[in-house]
Amino acid sequence: MKIILVSAVALIDPDGRVLLAQRPPGKSMAGLWEFPGGKVEPGETPEAALIRELQEELGINTWKSCLAPLTFASHGYDSFHLLMPLFACRRWEGIATAREGQTLAWVKPERLREYPMPPADVPLIPILRDWL
Repeated sequence: MKIILVSAVALIDPDGRVLLAQRPPGKSMAGLWEFPGGKVEPGETPEAALIRELQEELGINTWKSCLAPLTFASHGYDSFHLLMPLFACRRWEGIATAREGQTLAWVKPERLREYPMPPADVPLIPILRDWL
């Protein structure tokens, strides 16, 4: 089974809310909410992938020094296995704006379970909630 490496981030605003993005129509798992991020390209580190994806998808800039490793997900889907490190980030430049048709929501940690997520993301919720 193919292993896909995806890097994700919990962007945490000054009010302690976490940014979620809803997968747009036409993508697999459309309508589900996820932590921003994306696939790690060959030769790219998970941190570099996040910096690139945050700029492309949300129009914000951050730095490797602002990405704190928090936990990871390891989940088997039907056609691939997902390995996804989750970083926490409290510092970035710019205002997060949906640039790829996704809907964004700033969510209090205790309300994260109210947003349907892909199976790989669900186990990350209690870890993130307890950490915050």
